[in-house]
Amino acid sequence: MKVLGIDPGARVTGYGVVEGQSARLRHVAHGALRPRAAALAARLAEIQRGLAQVIAEHGPDIAVVERVFVGRSARSALVLGQARGAALAAAAAAGVTVEELSATQIKRAVSRSGAADKAQVQRMVTRLLALPAAPPRDAADALAAAICRALAPPLPPPRRRAALRPRPLRVRAVRLAPERGL
Repeated sequence: MKVLGIDPGARVTGYGVVEGQSARLRHVAHGALRPRAAALAARLAEIQRGLAQVIAEHGPDIAVVERVFVGRSARSALVLGQARGAALAAAAAAGVTVEELSATQIKRAVSRSGAADKAQVQRMVTRLLALPAAPPRDAADALAAAICRALAPPLPPPRRRAALRPRPLRVRAVRLAPERGL
């Protein structure tokens, strides 16, 4: 299974691709997209085009994007959400299944601590993938997301029900006691 991890950002969007499952992970690629446009809409378009190229080049089976949380600034969370939307649109347009993971899940998967800082995540990604040098922080975060998904057990196939018949509604009579005066 080939997994594309995406760390969205309006200024820098990191991506990382790993292949394999469980203990047999192989680094495929990583990088950072740095849109040059000044206007937000143009930057988002550059992010979408750049990720579409990454997807076309590497053909991932699944893409993983970090969920947005509102930190100190609602405005920056909104801009991050828009960059995230560009990433989701690029993956969906290419027909790639998209999953979302929390930052805590991703950090815990690579460092055993949901509160790991970026430097710690960067070191662990370098170690887990046996990279010769540490990737840039945005790419390391994206690789961590890909590793988290690749380490997850495969999802079971959906269960089929014999027949989807509505169950009869059971109504139980309840006897109420008469009210007593005070």
